[in-house]
Amino acid sequence: MRKDIHPEYREVLFHDTNADVYFLTRSTINSKTTREYEGQEYPYVALDISSASHPFYTGAQRKASNEGRVASFNKRFGGAFGRRGKKAADSE
Repeated sequence: MRKDIHPEYREVLFHDTNADVYFLTRSTINSKTTREYEGQEYPYVALDISSASHPFYTGAQRKASNEGRVASFNKRFGGAFGRRGKKAADSE
């Protein structure tokens, strides 16, 4: 076997940011950041989704929204952007 062609296989800390769960496992992934976990420093990789938050593994299904994008936007921001336009038009 040729030397120095294989990546380093070491313990890496994975963080599922959606479920706020940490996994310590071995991997060859490269990471520029490190975090301290249980008194030791490990390479750190943030994940959007893992088995701790994926609906297939958790059994939790998210309800699909029936309302449109505009209604969702208005619900979230309360029409704040539409009011600004009215005030500017009323002052003229």
